[in-house]
Amino acid sequence: MTKKNNNNNEEEEEFVSFGHNLNTKIRFEDADEDETAQGSAEAATAQDEPMCDAADITTDAADDTTSADYYFDSYSHFGIHEEMLKDVVRTKTYQNVIYQNKFLIKDKVVLDVGAGTGILSLFCAKAGAKHVYAVECSQMADMAKEIVKANGFSDVITVLKGKIEEIELPTPKVDVIISEWMGYFLLFENMLDSVLYARNKWLVDGGIVLPDKASLFLTAIEDSEYKEDKIEFWNSVYGFDMSCIKKKAMMEPLVDTVDQKQIVTDSRLLKTMDISKMSSGDASFTAPFKLVAQRNDYIHALVAYFDVSFTMCHKLLGFSTGPKSRATHWKQTVMYLEDVLTICEGETITGSMSVSYNKKNPRDVDIKLSYSLDGQHSKISRTQHYKMR
Repeated sequence: MTKKNNNNNEEEEEFVSFGHNLNTKIRFEDADEDETAQGSAEAATAQDEPMCDAADITTDAADDTTSADYYFDSYSHFGIHEEMLKDVVRTKTYQNVIYQNKFLIKDKVVLDVGAGTGILSLFCAKAGAKHVYAVECSQMADMAKEIVKANGFSDVITVLKGKIEEIELPTPKVDVIISEWMGYFLLFENMLDSVLYARNKWLVDGGIVLPDKASLFLTAIEDSEYKEDKIEFWNSVYGFDMSCIKKKAMMEPLVDTVDQKQIVTDSRLLKTMDISKMSSGDASFTAPFKLVAQRNDYIHALVAYFDVSFTMCHKLLGFSTGPKSRATHWKQTVMYLEDVLTICEGETITGSMSVSYNKKNPRDVDIKLSYSLDGQHSKISRTQHYKMR
C-alpha cells in the first residue's frame, strides 16, 4: 500500500495559489480542536452526501444492473455517510462557510443537491435560511426526514426523495445551491452534472453556488515498494505467470494516501472549474503539464488531487486534498507508470492528460496520460490509459 501520511497534526492553515490567479490565496479550514469536538457532536445527528438510489430495481432487472446503479445504492448505506461526516476537513469547512457567512444564507431559499442525511441543510437552517429543499435519491432520504424532524427543523427543511433531474421543486427559483458533489479524482461519479442541471433550472439570476471553484492538480512520486507489491506481483504468482493481469492492474488508478516525502516534483494545475459558470462539457478536457524534479530520484507514478474553494465568503475559505494537507476521505489518485523514470534534479516530465466521462457509464472516468522525459539517465515517451470504475 502507498505510504501513509502521518502528518495530520500539521499546521492548520495552509495557503495555496488557486486557479489562474496566482495571487489569490485560500485559507484552508482544518478545524480547531474545540470546533472539532462541536462538529463531532453535531455530526451525530445528521449528514449530507450524494445522490440516487437503485433499491427499487426489480429482480427481473437485476441482470441489467450497472455500476451507475451500484453508485445510487451505495448511498443508501450508513457506512459511507459516517465516513464523510467524520471527515472533519470536509464537513467542518462547509459548517464554517455557512456559520461564518450567514449573510449568504439568512432569509434565502436554499437547494441542497445530494443531501444524504441532511447535514448541510441543517447547517443552513440553523444559519437562518428561509427554506431549504434537500434533494436525495437514495433510501437515506427517509432517514433525513426523521433527522430533520428530530432536530426541530421540519418547518424549514423539506426533504424531497428522487433524482434532481426528475423531481419538481415547490418553488420556481432558489437563491443558493449547496452541494458536496466531489468524487475521487474530483470527477468520479459525475455528480457535478446534477449540480449544473439544478443551477440551470432553478438558480435565480445573481444566485450563488457553494462551492463555486474546484481545481485539479498533478505531481509525481517515488513508490517502488507498493508498485512492486501491486503491479509486479503478477509476473510470478506461486511460480505461475499471470502477467496478463498486469496491464489491467496498471489501468486502475489507486485511491490512497500518499506520504508527502514521496513527492519528487513540483505540482502543476491541470484544470480549474467555475461551477457558477461552466457547462457540463467543460468537465471533459485535455491539459498539458510540465513537472520539474526537485531532487534526484525515481518516479513510479503520477498523483492527482484537487482543491475546492468558496469565493463568495467574506474571507475566502476552502480545502485541499493534496498530499501536503490534512488527510481527507478522498485521499489522492495514484496512476502507476509502465516505466520507472530515473530523473535528476531540474529535469522535466512533459505531457498531457485527457479526462472524459465513460460513454457507457458517465459516472465512470476515462483518463489518457501522455508523458515524456528526455533526461540524463532516462529517455522515454509513452501514452497510457486509465479507467476509474
